[in-house]
Amino acid sequence: MSEIPSELRYTKDHEWVREEDDGSWIVGITDHAQTALGDLVFVELPEAGTEVSVGDACAVVESVKAASDVYSPLTGEVMTTNGALDESPELVNSDPYGEGWLFSIRPESPVELEELLTSDDYERLLVELDD
Repeated sequence: MSEIPSELRYTKDHEWVREEDDGSWIVGITDHAQTALGDLVFVELPEAGTEVSVGDACAVVESVKAASDVYSPLTGEVMTTNGALDESPELVNSDPYGEGWLFSIRPESPVELEELLTSDDYERLLVELDD
């Protein structure tokens, strides 16, 4: 079973978010997603300052098997991106919830945060997908 940290919130599209002290939220892809993609070779991230809406394709992760869109879990402004992924996209594979984060966003609507999945909800989703 994939690692599913309980302190994070999740989307049905296999993104995760974590609140930072400054009110921004870090976004990444889940352990399940990186495992399904295989070894990542390239990551394309949105530029800081980009406005995104919930559900927008805003980044791309490319593996030896396929390229996959990453969808914004929240509406808001992209604050920072993980520049380390330019040289080391494999960080998403080795540490998807740590050094492999993708970008941070300052959300516009607290209501959207409430619509994200808890770790238990996400775990149930993965069980359903495996059936």
